Amino acid sequence: METLMASSSSSPAAILFRQRILPVRSSNSFFSSTASSCSPAASFIRKPLLGGRKLNHSFKPSSSSSSSVKMEIKCGVVTEIDERQFSEVVLKSDRPVLVEFIATWCGPCRLIAPAIEAIAQEYEEKLLVVKIDHDSNPKLIAEYKVYGLPALVLFKDGKEVPGSRREGAITKAKLKDYVDALLKSVSIA
Repeated sequence: METLMASSSSSPAAILFRQRILPVRSSNSFFSSTASSCSPAASFIRKPLLGGRKLNHSFKPSSSSSSSVKMEIKCGVVTEIDERQFSEVVLKSDRPVLVEFIATWCGPCRLIAPAIEAIAQEYEEKLLVVKIDHDSNPKLIAEYKVYGLPALVLFKDGKEVPGSRREGAITKAKLKDYVDALLKSVSIA
């Protein structure tokens, strides 16, 4: 995996990003994250200094008395949960929950991350959207028989909605149609 480098005497703007998309790990003492629940797919950075690409998330350098640079990362509205939180967040929710099973190594998962974020914002009143990391939650993967990634599953009243399972990448327009149909089928729309 490629690394992120910075000089201790450089300003935050002088941080060099490599060509590839890089995960930011909150366990690294170089960075402090304001949202420890950021999903692996949501915490990837595109190189902002080359090619004029825009960042997917807000980055704010925070001042520090030491010579190291600290950055705060603000993630979107999709929360990553794990096996311990699944029952409370998904099964006991009073509204439908769209669960996305993802992995950090999954290209299609990163590809649809912006569409999932947009759907989560648009349907915020009707639908809760959460992500579950495939590699960190083997019990849930086995229990719900997740064979392909990304996998989308809708839960309502503590149960998987029949016919709601979808695997693979999807465009934002088709994702919206998928969510609209699911919400109609559970009489929420």
